[in-house]
Parts: sequence; structure tokens; C-alpha cells
Amino acid sequence: MTETVQEPEKLLTPSEVAAIFRVDPKTVTRWAKVGKLSSIRTLGGHRRFREAEVQALLAAAQEGR
Repeated sequence: MTETVQEPEKLLTPSEVAAIFRVDPKTVTRWAKVGKLSSIRTLGGHRRFREAEVQALLAAAQEGR
């Protein structure tokens, strides 16, 4: 029997997402609060964002230009 091991999804900090979009990290937090971008909370209460979702949002934003 062959087992497939899935790699854990890459999670980004608000600062990393902000650097991708060239905005302030607080803007990324606001996007999460209004539902533009979903976030995961760490045990310490910090937000993390799925890289795949961030890349999809970036692609959609670039298409709209």
C-alpha cells in the first residue's frame, strides 16, 4: 500500500501578505475582518493567511487592472 504524504499548506503572516500587495499590514488585517481574505488564528491569537488564497486574490487583482 502506498501512502501519500501531503505537505502542510504554507501560511503567511500579515507582514508577508502586505509585502506581496505593497500595503500596510493593518490593511491586511482589515481585509480579514471584512471577509476579503480568510485567516487562521494561531494559539497565540495571531493571524495567518493561506498562501494559495493570497495568490488567488493577487491574480484576481491583477486581472482587474
